[in-house]
Amino acid sequence: MKLPIHPLSKDSFKPYGEVIEIEGSAHFPINQGTTERFHNLANLDLNVVGGKPIVSIFESQPRPLPIKLEVMERHPLGSQAFYPLQNQNWLIVVASGLNPTNFNNLKAFRAKGTQGVNYARNTWHHPLLVLEPNSRFLIIDRDGPGKNLEEIEFTENVFLACDAVI
Repeated sequence: MKLPIHPLSKDSFKPYGEVIEIEGSAHFPINQGTTERFHNLANLDLNVVGGKPIVSIFESQPRPLPIKLEVMERHPLGSQAFYPLQNQNWLIVVASGLNPTNFNNLKAFRAKGTQGVNYARNTWHHPLLVLEPNSRFLIIDRDGPGKNLEEIEFTENVFLACDAVI
């Protein structure tokens, strides 16, 4: 089965979390007018059960084409924000419903290199999918007590319809 890929937008991603981008965001000048602050781009949800926010950098490699979806994951104790550090397109797969590996529950997006996402707590998503080698992302997520990772493997072959977006 081939999963179609849609352009990422704030409206289309709203059921899964927030798109982090400066386009259309509130902003104002700071530092004596030398800097523009794009303000409050995501609502982080990280303090459940004694959690605290942490900042990390992930460096990811592309998967072989065609991209086969292997596992979906979610974080029941906190949101997870990804923002690319290079201006390179990347891919996002999320799921709704009770079965995150059911083809009918999946949705795929192509994000521009100027767009990040903040997955809402408990949102099923595929691990990072990049299109360029050594793609780096700034990650803001939760550290602390409790089990904050659930994973489910695909039992059927599902591939991304990458030919239309790469």
